[in-house]
Amino acid sequence: MDKLTVKKFGVTENGDKPYLYVLKNDRGTVVTVTDYGASLVNVLVADKNGTIKDVVLGYDNVNGYEKNGDHLGATVGRNANRIGGATFELDGRRYDLDKNDNGHNNLHSGPDYYNKRMWEVTENGDDHVTFMLHSPDGDQGYPGTIDMYVTYSLDEDNTITIHYEAVPDQDTVINMTNHSYFNLNGHDSGDVLDHVVTLDADYFTPTDAESIPTGEIRPVDGTPMDFRNGQKIGARIDEDFEPLNFGGGYDHNWVLKNEGRFVKVAEVSSEKSGIRMEVLTDLPGVQIYTANFLDGVAGKDGAVYGKRNAVCLETQYYPDAIHHDNFPGPVCKAGEKYDTRTAYRFLTEEK
Repeated sequence: MDKLTVKKFGVTENGDKPYLYVLKNDRGTVVTVTDYGASLVNVLVADKNGTIKDVVLGYDNVNGYEKNGDHLGATVGRNANRIGGATFELDGRRYDLDKNDNGHNNLHSGPDYYNKRMWEVTENGDDHVTFMLHSPDGDQGYPGTIDMYVTYSLDEDNTITIHYEAVPDQDTVINMTNHSYFNLNGHDSGDVLDHVVTLDADYFTPTDAESIPTGEIRPVDGTPMDFRNGQKIGARIDEDFEPLNFGGGYDHNWVLKNEGRFVKVAEVSSEKSGIRMEVLTDLPGVQIYTANFLDGVAGKDGAVYGKRNAVCLETQYYPDAIHHDNFPGPVCKAGEKYDTRTAYRFLTEEK
């Protein structure tokens, strides 16, 4: 059986013809990615009844991803999340970014997003596909030229690993993430409020009303942000707590304790499907977003995605880290290698 198959994924408005790259393992798990945006399109895993579920939200063809304002499945860069004031200084020089968030902040380096571009496939095999995007000096306002490589791989342990690699020719900001929306009951199954999240984090980084961190690193103790012992997403999501009021639910960065080691930092589970997803990373933070702003999005297979129909776990350097010396720094020096991995491992409980 061929473990990698390639098929067409429609035609873009510019006439590009992207492809789907379908990875399969011997356990029947299927992962589909596309060279449009280096996006994750499908993750098919068996639930406790042996029924195959697609556990990521997405679209039927490339045209959905072109319109994709919610970044479903997206590879996000050069800098994920927000930079306050859409400007920063590096090596004594000021860099101005597009003000695409609340009129004066920058979000996900848009509006010329990495996930709205065609990527080049540089390597593929039975268990992996590598995409490359050439990002020149000044792209999105950032200094330095990079060739960003993103490799998706699927192993026999049902682990999807995403490996990011680049070497800039100038000091620059690099902070890549994947913005997949997960629903372990199936992408078309409604809200995820009964999903249980467990997160190895004692602190989070509160923000102002525009989701820009204040610089504080606040303990989770006694707050709805405490997931250390496992908590249903819906248990405290609507409490009258300022960070939740600002975000319309969970949309926050937590401080991980991995100290740069590639280890398990979180898990999400659904009793209904019996599917559990472990998250591993070497990055210092994770943004948990409960799809608070999805509203009638027409998805794949006729699904319509609404508020809180998924949860994202976006591994990252903390938002706006370039402006906070007490946050781990997102600057990659000229000639040094940006090299980071995040993985999502799927396990199914016995019935």
